[in-house]
Amino acid sequence: MIHSTAIIEPGAKLGNNVSVGPYSYIGNDVVIGDNCIIESHVVVKGPSTIGAGNHIFQFASVGEACQDKKYNNEPTTLIMGDNNVIRECATIHRGTIQDQGVTKIGSNNLFMAYTHVAHDAVIGDNVIFANNASVAGHVHVGDWVILGGNSGVHQFCKIGSHAFIGMYSGVNKDVPPFVTTIGMPAGPAAINKEGMKRRGFESDEIMAVRRAYKAFYRKSLGAEEAIESLSEDAAKYPAVQLMIDFVKGSERGIVR
Repeated sequence: MIHSTAIIEPGAKLGNNVSVGPYSYIGNDVVIGDNCIIESHVVVKGPSTIGAGNHIFQFASVGEACQDKKYNNEPTTLIMGDNNVIRECATIHRGTIQDQGVTKIGSNNLFMAYTHVAHDAVIGDNVIFANNASVAGHVHVGDWVILGGNSGVHQFCKIGSHAFIGMYSGVNKDVPPFVTTIGMPAGPAAINKEGMKRRGFESDEIMAVRRAYKAFYRKSLGAEEAIESLSEDAAKYPAVQLMIDFVKGSERGIVR
């Protein structure tokens, strides 16, 4: 399962049934879980912990030192969950001591070709990065988010769960859950109705999220006024409460 031309450093730990293709490099302080497939010409450096069932395609770079100029070779880490697919030429960097020292990737994510996850980012589960989508340092991305092709997210921004970042969007503010964005800079376009339907949300909760979207974006209300107007729906629908909690916790402000 390990090609003769692959280089596995002595400090690396590989689980059961791990495949490593030609000319790939696995560095010291790398832990790779069971049933992972590392294709040819892949570089995985550490300290990094890669879960089970991940598939990393050729020319990807995972766990490399970050591009932050403040980084001074501190032993920061990457932690990745299970069953992620990392396609050609994707890059995922370790964290910095200016944050928690770790970049975190959840499970069941798809990172298409040429995508980039910068230092200290936190990516949830079931996320899709379409080709060339990139997130800068310290970005947090919730579960079930889709980032369209060639989209980019500014450092320290947060993307709420079930949001949809349209292609070529330039995100420089926080994106609440369920919101679809488009443009440069990115602005709100609608709710991610189709995504909610695919994930089993009932029609009444989808309508409640639409009302919440209108309160935040269509009624010329301030954030506090919008939140107050949604108290009844928030008590009944967890999705609305999720949006409210996100807006309350936003430090950069939400997209407008």
